[in-house]
Amino acid sequence: MSKYEEVSVHGYEEFCQAVANRKGKDIFAYFSGDKDASGNSWCPDCVKAEPVVRGEMGHLPEDSVFIYCQVGERAYWKDPNNDFKKTLKLTGVPTLLRYGTPQKLVEEECFKSELVRMMFTED
Repeated sequence: MSKYEEVSVHGYEEFCQAVANRKGKDIFAYFSGDKDASGNSWCPDCVKAEPVVRGEMGHLPEDSVFIYCQVGERAYWKDPNNDFKKTLKLTGVPTLLRYGTPQKLVEEECFKSELVRMMFTED
């Protein structure tokens, strides 16, 4: 039994719902480009970062929540007015953030296991 909860969502509305349902919890969110039927994302950096992030998830704090969020197709992501960019102020995928704090890793930073581990272990 893992000590954290993992939730997979697709799109901004589902992300907001997942966060709302877990108020008061320590939430880590990982944003990635959509995956196709064979499980491949259109975002090459997301493909490279996911195993690194997943490899460090054992360091997630007890009772925390890890939300894996697919942001949509490439065309939607490229739209500067998409909800992720406008409301959450995301600048790139992959992004790993500690929800409600300024802590975030963007793009190549997600390739570095030591940075991911620090995000999961430091208050």
